[in-house]
Amino acid sequence: MTKNLDNDGFRSIADDYDLFYIDLWGVIHNGIRLHKEAILTLKKILEIKKEFVLLTNAPRPNQTVKVFLEKMGMEKNIREHVFTSGEASLNYLKKFHFKEKFFHIGPPRDFDVFNDFKNNQSTDISSSQYLLCTGLFDDHDKNLNYYKELFEKHINKKMICTNPDLIVDRGDIRELCAGSVAMVFEKMGGEVIYFGKPYPEVYNQSIDNINKKILSIGDNLNTDIKGANLLNYDSLLISNGVHKNEIIDKGIEKTSKQYEAIVNYMQSDLKW
Repeated sequence: MTKNLDNDGFRSIADDYDLFYIDLWGVIHNGIRLHKEAILTLKKILEIKKEFVLLTNAPRPNQTVKVFLEKMGMEKNIREHVFTSGEASLNYLKKFHFKEKFFHIGPPRDFDVFNDFKNNQSTDISSSQYLLCTGLFDDHDKNLNYYKELFEKHINKKMICTNPDLIVDRGDIRELCAGSVAMVFEKMGGEVIYFGKPYPEVYNQSIDNINKKILSIGDNLNTDIKGANLLNYDSLLISNGVHKNEIIDKGIEKTSKQYEAIVNYMQSDLKW
């Protein structure tokens, strides 16, 4: 049974945990502006001397996201807690694929995730050794059939996906993410290596989490909550996120069951 924290607030459970994994997009900001109550909650967590990681499926290095958050007005002592799926991907690529030719699937703004090995980028998918998916092309950001045609003769190649999210809400506009492209590739029989929630690597790279009581907070059942379930962490779903309409229509119990996810707590927005 999921407990609703809207009346008691996050403060009612904060002392029960040592470490919080907190999603950024959908919890701390909406892609355009910071959520004031969520920022206040992060400050309170620091006050009670608990650890937290702002764990995001952003396909960019940590520093790029920190700069983005600084422009939004986030204070330095908070944004220093950021860890991204892009950073986890970058660590893997440097170790195992640093000299191989790759074909980039995604917008030019994601270039910084492979800046250290940009000379290995191939503009021709046929001459690449692996596919690096950070998102969708700007001119093909709504039609997934385009990618099905693109991949048709390249299913034998491995895809590295730096963001397992299927969708994200930028303000009031819903956008497709890299995970949607990777799903197309997988359904065609291709192999995808994912970095980001719900996969364990990004959690384990971000901080020492051994023998700690952990709560994972996010608005996405497929990533934030599934990741918590897979790693036996407790979970808190922010219900005004990507599943808002589903929860309004069906309620939290039916919605979480539909996604085969276990939600320990829910809250409309992250509030202390």
